[in-house]
Amino acid sequence: MKKLLSIAFFALCAITTNAQRYAVIDSKYILEKIPEYKDAQKKLDQFSELWQQEIDQKQAAVDKMVKDYDAEQVMLPDNLKKKREDEIYNKEKELRDLQKKRYGFEGDLFKKRQELIKPIQDKVYNAVQKLAVEKQYDFILDKSEGITVIFADPKLDQSEAVLRNMGVK
Repeated sequence: MKKLLSIAFFALCAITTNAQRYAVIDSKYILEKIPEYKDAQKKLDQFSELWQQEIDQKQAAVDKMVKDYDAEQVMLPDNLKKKREDEIYNKEKELRDLQKKRYGFEGDLFKKRQELIKPIQDKVYNAVQKLAVEKQYDFILDKSEGITVIFADPKLDQSEAVLRNMGVK
């Protein structure tokens, strides 16, 4: 009886799966075809480069402080050693705080990405939704996000249709 129920269940799943309509897109490919996305990515890269230069300069200053301290340490009295160690510690903490502010969770880079990239991603999402309604797809898979799709038949790729819906070519 259990075996019969299992076979019936798998047969039902197979019939249901075949009845579903689906499509596959490549959101990375779509985004790379959108000029605004390329411009936004360039701006984001420029901000990141500036912030990295700022961090590198502060790191160089901390490295110099440590090197100078190491060279002078043997000649310094204990109270000056402690003072210099505290200064180095504070500078290192400032550097870590700056790195976190720029690149940490919800840091400046995250906020800039939200400001520049998210509106473009929203346009793509809306175009995908429109396509799904027009073509009556049950679901649309994105093959650009890692192992979301292990195999996708190229004839199912609707990326060009999304670009057409957005007026991009």
